[in-house]
Amino acid sequence: MWNYFIIFAVVAVVLWIIGSVASYRQSKPWLIYGATSLGIAVFLFYIILLWMQLSRPPLRTMGETRLWYSLFLPLAGMATYMRRKYRWVIGFGTLLAIVFICINILKPDIQSKSLMPALQSPWFAPHVIVYMFAYALFGVAALSAIYIQWKKQGDMHGCDDLVYLGFSFLTIGMLFGAFWAKEAWGNYWAWDPKETWAAITWFTYLIYIHYRQVGSSSPRTATILLVVAFVFLQVCWWGINYLPAAQNMSMHTYNLG
Repeated sequence: MWNYFIIFAVVAVVLWIIGSVASYRQSKPWLIYGATSLGIAVFLFYIILLWMQLSRPPLRTMGETRLWYSLFLPLAGMATYMRRKYRWVIGFGTLLAIVFICINILKPDIQSKSLMPALQSPWFAPHVIVYMFAYALFGVAALSAIYIQWKKQGDMHGCDDLVYLGFSFLTIGMLFGAFWAKEAWGNYWAWDPKETWAAITWFTYLIYIHYRQVGSSSPRTATILLVVAFVFLQVCWWGINYLPAAQNMSMHTYNLG
């Protein structure tokens, strides 16, 4: 199936671009939602086919998790557009998705059908999928906040919506991860390097949420907090694999592909 990835990806991206352009021009809603949704369906269909071929969830490697991230980014953009009508937000989701799709084309990380015992837990798939959805929401929120501050157009309420929803899914994902860790390693939490960065990321977004509840919160400071939190998220997702501590003691270096 990986040999056909570029075909599905190009079709999905073209549809997402159509939806992005249509939303920016404030075209007919059926074109905006139809094109974006169809692109999501095409990309999801590829993931399902890959899942069937591998006989396991395509979540084993960084390349496989990037598939889910690329899938959820336009979805996050479309959901924000439906609520806030930011005409650029679907385009931001599409732009990020294209970046990660290109990374997958240049550096495919699809591996064998086998899963190590720790990954055979029923908590594995929901933990990673929920996390990827939260990551997508945070990615669109960070880009949107930067754009708002740069253009001085719009407000931060749409970013807040994304962060609140993303934080909810991030928390659920952490709980799933704790159940998975208990089943696989005997402890809900072990302060593994990846777990430590997950906690840092969670607390940073919690700080953002509390800061935004303050009536005098500055949009500029809020944007800086979002960017810092998103950087921490990247460290937690893939940057941790390159830290010396993770090489020596992390239980999560199985996904170094």
